[in-house]
Amino acid sequence: QVQLVESGGGLVQAGGSLRLACTASGRTFSNYAMGWFRQAPGKEREFVAAISKSGGSTNYADFVKGRFTISRDIAKNTVYLQMNSLKPEDTAVYYCAGRFAVSVHSIWYNSADYASWGQGTQVTVSS
Repeated sequence: QVQLVESGGGLVQAGGSLRLACTASGRTFSNYAMGWFRQAPGKEREFVAAISKSGGSTNYADFVKGRFTISRDIAKNTVYLQMNSLKPEDTAVYYCAGRFAVSVHSIWYNSADYASWGQGTQVTVSS
C-alpha cells in the first residue's frame, strides 16, 4: 500500500485558513483515489472530502462545502486540503487516506473503503 504523511496542521483563530498536505510514497500515487477524514475527541471518524485518482471528480461533506477544497498534484505525489473560514467545530485530527482505484472518476466516502492511512495532523480552531 501507499505510505502517507500529513502536514500543515496547527492552531488558528476562527475565520482563519490552513492548508493540509498529504505526501505519498511507495506506490504510484496516480493510481490512488484519496480522501480526507477527521476525528474530534469523543466522536467517530467522519468523511470530509475525496478526490478521484485523475483529480477530475471531487466531493465534500455538507459541513465543509464552500469552505474546504481538495486538490492533488501528481508530480509532487501530494493531496491538499485547503481549509478556509474555519470554525471551532472544525477542531479535530485530520487524516488522509488512499485507495487503489481502477476507474479514473471513482471516489469513496466510507473510511472502511480506504486501505492506506496517514498518522493524522491536529487542527485546532480557537473562538
